[in-house]
Amino acid sequence: MTLSPSVDFGPLDRDRELLAAGDVVAQSFALAPAEGPAWLEKSGLSHVRVLRERGEVAATLLYVHMGQWFGGRRVPTTGIAGVGVAPAHRGRGAATRLMQAGLRELHARGVPLATLYPATQPLYRRVGFEVAGSRFEVRVPGSALALRERALTLRPIAPADALAVQAAYRRHAQLRPGLLDRGDYVWNRVLHPRGETAYGYLVEDGSQVEGYLYLTRRRQADLTQELALPDLVALTPRAARRLLSFLGDHRSLARDVVWHAGPQDPMLLLLEEQSLQVKLVFQWMVRLLDVPAALVARGYPAAARASLHLEVEDALLPHNSGRFLLEVEDGTARVRPGGEGRLRLDVRALAPLYTGHLSPAALQAVGALEADEGSLAQATALFAGPAPTMTDMF
Repeated sequence: MTLSPSVDFGPLDRDRELLAAGDVVAQSFALAPAEGPAWLEKSGLSHVRVLRERGEVAATLLYVHMGQWFGGRRVPTTGIAGVGVAPAHRGRGAATRLMQAGLRELHARGVPLATLYPATQPLYRRVGFEVAGSRFEVRVPGSALALRERALTLRPIAPADALAVQAAYRRHAQLRPGLLDRGDYVWNRVLHPRGETAYGYLVEDGSQVEGYLYLTRRRQADLTQELALPDLVALTPRAARRLLSFLGDHRSLARDVVWHAGPQDPMLLLLEEQSLQVKLVFQWMVRLLDVPAALVARGYPAAARASLHLEVEDALLPHNSGRFLLEVEDGTARVRPGGEGRLRLDVRALAPLYTGHLSPAALQAVGALEADEGSLAQATALFAGPAPTMTDMF
């Protein structure tokens, strides 16, 4: 994709550009020089894009193709990672040009959503992203896990269990807005966390997997351990109690147990005391690339029935600008051009409304949305639900 006579954007040329792109990544993320090219190769070179300026690699990004759950339905999503700019090209708009070109490519490929964790928010806001969800860390003292549930069988996860574990995760994630429908890249981060060894255990009744966890052991200065959980899934009440009992069995050595979940994590109801900490670690951002397709892809409350007249402004992707009529019935939506534009907002403000991160009233309170009372009530009903969280980094 040629952006100007001296600037173009496209896939990485492995033979000519791997070392240069790897150097950009290594310097951007403070990695050892050899780690940059290795990370790109491990992530999949076909997913790497570079911005070239006068023939030099000026900036990089990585596409992570996956899904994200909203309203009980999987929305195809591309995560954007590995955004870096070569030191000599910083401060001249290279990152903005990189992101604009990448989003246009994804839009042309029919991807409805893009998601990322921002190192800086102004860059991503310039191209239409907005904060749309959170990632929290839950920290519980090992001594607080005093459950004694033994009903289910607990055993180490074996390679043959992979499909059952993935199916259990999918059932778990479908009910939690914002969680990812993981692809290979994200699953690899769960199973092989950088610099650590993950040990997996599942709980079952016969051959039915009811829950599982992966844990890593972090040695502390006083020879105790911190148990960090890349994944924790319980599909039944007894699975939740059994997994917490298993973690409590480590309390003679484990000072703390740490996992990622929102403040509404039902596992926290099983603790006797409030001897825990829930800390906001990061807020993630979303960009709607195809407004009609994204609105149709997500789910809505089954009891909701409404016709919402939207007017959207999108300076980067004109296809998204204009009026749309969103009609919802039985949890399913259809979108057609037109309508009366009674609820007006730009594509940035649409992101936290879409995910449920902010209510229409909250967006209106900061001037990000304009609407009449009827449209405000309809939007509130359509996008209501638990606050969206994400447990994975990518």
